[in-house]
Amino acid sequence: MDIQKILGACDHTLLKQTATWEEIRSLCDDGMKYHTASVCIPPCYVKRAKEYVGDRLTICTVIGFPNGNMTTESKVFETRDAIEKGADEIDMVINIGMLRAGEEQYVLDEIRAVKAACGSRILKVIIETCLLTEAEKITMCRLVTESGADFIKTSTGFSTAGATFDDVALFAAHVGKGVKIKAAGGISSLEDAEKFMALGASRLGTSRIVKLAKAL
Repeated sequence: MDIQKILGACDHTLLKQTATWEEIRSLCDDGMKYHTASVCIPPCYVKRAKEYVGDRLTICTVIGFPNGNMTTESKVFETRDAIEKGADEIDMVINIGMLRAGEEQYVLDEIRAVKAACGSRILKVIIETCLLTEAEKITMCRLVTESGADFIKTSTGFSTAGATFDDVALFAAHVGKGVKIKAAGGISSLEDAEKFMALGASRLGTSRIVKLAKAL
């Protein structure tokens, strides 16, 4: 696969707690240079990053991150605030405890509320696959489809594991028409990136692919 095709699918990501503006600015520089799909950054840097890149790069940020168990109202506020400050795309974390308790309507209503706050902007729904059973993952494929969200996403990268080939294949078999797949967390090689895309992922959440591209 063409390296540029892989880079063009990457949400070039820096979400660690210690991230500074200088590091975020460097991430944006790389995103613009290598034509990544977006940069995915903490909400506190969205306004500054958008002012820095203008229309040259898509700014993605995270909502309810990384645990997902704040209130729906908090997530909606975070979403509106991020968009007001210039976010182009939103990656939200579901309430995993509610899902595991069988509160499917709560989870669905929350995703719909965040999607409504996004308006025409892309919403990616992080389900944290490493904490779910296969049945729960399949349930989330259905709920994300019903919600009207744009993507289902594997992982935050802050839990016990990241994306797996099996999970992306499972998503591809169970999401409805129009729902895209984002693999995130632990993507460490161009070969892995290519395989994730072959299995059905159209976005990759990673900090490593640009580093690998620089070394070519």
